[in-house]
Amino acid sequence: MSRSTVSLWTRRLLEGITFRRLGLIVLGAMIATFGIHNIHQQTGITEGGVIGLMLFLEHWLGISPAFITPVLDLTCYLLAFKYLGGRFIKISALSTLSVSLFYKLWEQFPPMLPDLSGHPLMAALAGALFVGVGVGIIVRQGGSSGGDDALALTISRVSGWRLARCYLFTDLVVLFLSLSYIPVTRIAFSLITVTLSSWLIDRVQDFTFRRPMRDPQ
Repeated sequence: MSRSTVSLWTRRLLEGITFRRLGLIVLGAMIATFGIHNIHQQTGITEGGVIGLMLFLEHWLGISPAFITPVLDLTCYLLAFKYLGGRFIKISALSTLSVSLFYKLWEQFPPMLPDLSGHPLMAALAGALFVGVGVGIIVRQGGSSGGDDALALTISRVSGWRLARCYLFTDLVVLFLSLSYIPVTRIAFSLITVTLSSWLIDRVQDFTFRRPMRDPQ
């Protein structure tokens, strides 16, 4: 393969990916995974979608999220490719890699936040804040933090539903499965966290900066 051909493929691969976009993707992955590792996994309050399914499989099979996540994501991305295109997949590949690396990083450390197991409502709200803001930043860049985002965005594209509604639909399905190892009372708090995180993702994605109007002189 000639040098010019390699250069052409490199330009195509990096098209639309700026340092700013890459930095925001990494920031979003760091925020979301920090909350999941230090709150959700410590308190037993699960997320829905692929995140919740990942926690479900980790509980029953004992497999690290760093390995489960790419497999689940790939499955959802294959479905999303038809409706969201190659650019979405390309950006999502970077964000998925960032998410997996940060999961692996946080696993090297003991919990960095106080154990909120005795305060499930606080855990639900705090966990939703981390996931909602972190994933929202990634989705805003045109990618996804995992297969659940790809699945929700695909459902939104096909059905015309708002993104928050699509997230909630997939979340409820996974929460139903999670009843197999999480008490009903905990699932109630999980419902709070998925509802709030879905709303936050939607808001962060649509957020616009408005410059203050200057008074006419």
